[in-house]
Amino acid sequence: MKKVLGALTLATVTFGSAQVQAEDRWTANLYFENDLFTGTDLNYTNGVRLSFISPDVDSFLTKREDAYPWVNRLNKLLKAIHPSPPKKGSQQVQRNMILSTGQLMFTPTDRERETVDPNDRPYAGWLYGGIGYQARVDDRLHSVELNIGVVGPWAKAKEAQDFIHAERNIALFQGWDNQLENELGLQLVFERKRRFQITDEALWGVIDMDFINHWGGSIGNVSSYFNAGGEFRIGYRLPNDFGVSTLRPGGDNSAPGLGNPLDRDWHVYGFMATDVRLVANNIFLDGNTFRESHSVDKEYVVGDAALGVAVIYERWKLSYSHVFRSKEFKQQQEGQSYGSVSLSYSF
Repeated sequence: MKKVLGALTLATVTFGSAQVQAEDRWTANLYFENDLFTGTDLNYTNGVRLSFISPDVDSFLTKREDAYPWVNRLNKLLKAIHPSPPKKGSQQVQRNMILSTGQLMFTPTDRERETVDPNDRPYAGWLYGGIGYQARVDDRLHSVELNIGVVGPWAKAKEAQDFIHAERNIALFQGWDNQLENELGLQLVFERKRRFQITDEALWGVIDMDFINHWGGSIGNVSSYFNAGGEFRIGYRLPNDFGVSTLRPGGDNSAPGLGNPLDRDWHVYGFMATDVRLVANNIFLDGNTFRESHSVDKEYVVGDAALGVAVIYERWKLSYSHVFRSKEFKQQQEGQSYGSVSLSYSF
């Protein structure tokens, strides 16, 4: 085990002494999403996620191939997700591991109803841990992530919501006894991003613009979908990264940048982002996979739009997004909106 961990934390790519320092750093990302930012308390009502992105691990490569044969076999498989090197620009591949854990919770509209409402979504919680891998070449980023967890009472969504509501003197939801049953959840996610620089030179010497597109998908009993979207950014000294992610599986994009870690200037920008999903299954609407449970008729096309702002200073990055989501099921009266906060720190 020690040998495997050692292989996973190798950082062997050198771009110069300053960039080596940047790549030797881990990045911690904390996400918090809640609809109380928008004055509601229903549907997707809360989400938290903590992730750690490793330094460049050089794709698990080791000079002693005989010592880690399965690691090197895994490396050959992971090479399939590496971006194709561009004709111009860096040919060097930067690789990072992602470790994450998180919890999501979903509730219907009527907090006082103790019985199942056939016209509203089920109570549900999802508690998971994940491991991921991402590879960057120049302006391209490819990622794959496996999440494993539980849906149902073992996810402790009821307890988490009751605690927060009690602390804030907010009325409790009375229908959690009807939540989805315990079920092992699996989700394999992949996503590709590409960054396009709109301005070759900063406008007025300080303002940059770029666009980052993405597409990908998920497969598993938790959710299966195909998604695509993009993010437009404008601001002061845009960072050489892949934008701001809401709490979306596979959305972590805080790979160590290719800039100078000694940079002590501010980066401030605003952004507009979209994501559209073609949904095959969603356990939080379809109900349990292997037993009878409460369910609703889901929408097969769901879209998100977000407006936000991000600030970066030294090792810190803080962002806020206001997210608008379309209806997720046919009985839903209207779409919803919520706030998404993320805080990142490199160490």
